[in-house]
Amino acid sequence: MAKDKETDAFLDDLEAFEEELAKEEQAAAEAEDSEEEIDEITKLSAERDEMRDKWMRALADAENARKRSDRDRREAENYGGSKLARDLLPVHDNLKRGLEMATDEQKEVSAALIEGVELTLRELLNVFKKHGIEPIAPEVGDKFDPQNHEAMFEAPVPNTKAGDIIQVMAEGFLLHDRLLRPAQVGVSSNPG
Repeated sequence: MAKDKETDAFLDDLEAFEEELAKEEQAAAEAEDSEEEIDEITKLSAERDEMRDKWMRALADAENARKRSDRDRREAENYGGSKLARDLLPVHDNLKRGLEMATDEQKEVSAALIEGVELTLRELLNVFKKHGIEPIAPEVGDKFDPQNHEAMFEAPVPNTKAGDIIQVMAEGFLLHDRLLRPAQVGVSSNPG
C-alpha cells in the first residue's frame, strides 16, 4: 500500500507536471501568436504609412501639376502672340518712318493719303495696346537703360554726359512685362 501511495503521489506529481508543462506550452504558443500579431500589426502600420506617404506625394504632385498648367496657360495667353507681335513691329516702324519723311509740300498735296497712314498707325498702336504691347519711347537726353535700350553706337557729343541718349533710331516695345524689342539708341561717350 505504501508503494501504491507512492505511485499515486508520483502519478499525481507527474500529472501536475504535465498540466504545468501544457500551461507553459500554451502560454508560449500564445506569446508566439501575440508576437506574430504584433509583427503583423507592425507590418500593416508600416504599409499604411508607406501608402499614406505615396498618397500625399501623389496629391502634392497633382497640385503642382495644376499650378504649373495654370501658369503655362496664363503665359500662353499673355505671351503666345509674341512672334506675331515681333513680326508686326517693322510695319509700325515703316509707317512711322514714312510719316516722318513726308515733307510739308507732300502733306499738302496728299493730305488724304497722309491722314490714312496716320489713322493706320494709330489703329495699329490701339491693337498693340489692346494686346498688352506698350511702346518704349526714350527721348534725347534720357539716361541709357540697358534693360530697355540697345546702344547702336557711341559718340562724343558736346554738352552731354556719358550714358545720355543722343539719338533714337527705333522705339522699343514691351509685351506685358517682357521686353519684346529694346529701343535702338545712340549714346554719348563724353567723359563725365
